[in-house]
Amino acid sequence: QVQLVESGGGLVQPGGSLTLSCTTSGGFVLAYYVIAWFRRAPGKEREGVSAISGSDGKIYYADSVKGRFTISRDNFKNTVYLQMNNLKPEDTAIYYCATESYVTDSNWYKPEHYLGSWGQGTQVTVSS
Repeated sequence: QVQLVESGGGLVQPGGSLTLSCTTSGGFVLAYYVIAWFRRAPGKEREGVSAISGSDGKIYYADSVKGRFTISRDNFKNTVYLQMNNLKPEDTAIYYCATESYVTDSNWYKPEHYLGSWGQGTQVTVSS
């Protein structure tokens, strides 16, 4: 089973920035797969935040983060990043990365579609 590891979470003030990283090891090449970021806020369902395709680099964002978050990948480092700017208190959540072979416009944000690996998550808290 592939193990994904998220890092980069923390406490930040509203308007601040954080960059999350998702990486793995053991020969699993993230560049070949869709890597998605999800989050689960307290008392809420897990929701799709962003995803990046391995085959064509297509990128998806939830409406709530468009213009503030940027997903990218560094294939040499076998890492996918989520740059989060202008953070808001409602961005507070545990953030997870997940893999899947293929997604479409209608399922990239659905956690049940991701039957590959999931990381353990990293906590992001936005508070003054």
